Amino acid sequence: MREELSLRAYGKINLGLDVIRKRPDGYHEVKMVMQTVSLYDSLRLKKKEEPGIEVRTNLPFLPTGPDNLVYRAAELLLKEFGIGEGLFIDLYKKIPVAAGMAGGSSDAAAVLVGVNRLFKLRLSRIGLMERGVSLGADIPYCIMRGTALAEGIGEKLTKLPPMPDCAILLAKPPISVSTRFVYGNLRADSLPWHPDIDGMTEALAEGSLSGITARLGNVLETVTIPAHPQIQKIKDVMSENGAEAALMSGSGPTVFGIFKDKETAGRAGRKLRSAGLAKQIYTVRPFNVCRNGRR
Repeated sequence: MREELSLRAYGKINLGLDVIRKRPDGYHEVKMVMQTVSLYDSLRLKKKEEPGIEVRTNLPFLPTGPDNLVYRAAELLLKEFGIGEGLFIDLYKKIPVAAGMAGGSSDAAAVLVGVNRLFKLRLSRIGLMERGVSLGADIPYCIMRGTALAEGIGEKLTKLPPMPDCAILLAKPPISVSTRFVYGNLRADSLPWHPDIDGMTEALAEGSLSGITARLGNVLETVTIPAHPQIQKIKDVMSENGAEAALMSGSGPTVFGIFKDKETAGRAGRKLRSAGLAKQIYTVRPFNVCRNGRR
């Protein structure tokens, strides 16, 4: 019987992010095109004889108790199924923290998948997604992964044709952005423009990278960029150095640029580093295929 397993938790970017309205319950109704990228965190899950959840990470500032989503994801399934054994989770993070890339949600999604597999709970992917949304709106998508349209508060998902292969440059400036602050200051009912999400889905269906880059858009930039102008500077450097287009992911502050080749993306990354605009810089690709259906 398997006593431990290893998983990868992949980050995401938003090719398009629109906010339709603020609902009476305080949540924002969104319409987004999500894309998994090849940057990932590594997790190792191991059964323990003694009850309880133990979390270890490579980042000393991360909480390791109930304030960490991976802890809460494990706790959710262990409690529901009355599992008496404990669980050790070793989390090695590469996805930037609090960066608009759903790193924490992806880690939690991986733990749900891992606990299901390790303890043979036999939950379907839909069953895991239904449980995951109670922990965070991005978690169902992080379980599904790939290219998807997300609606509602992000939990209503429609699989889309995969994004064409390309080089994607990720750059996170040395700042943190509060998602609560961004949504709290967004004027959802008086936005000056809305990204063409329907056109984006058509471009994906056509496999047109130029159609995708022509329609990149994120309404949360209207809040985050005025508060953190360096985000716009990163976008400008990417665009001036070969990016087909550049955009902030999620509520920020990570910026991604789409390039036709890895070499051009690498040169733009070196420009950003030498300008001191970002230290966490990665060149990645769209991630759409899960070999043999495994994580």
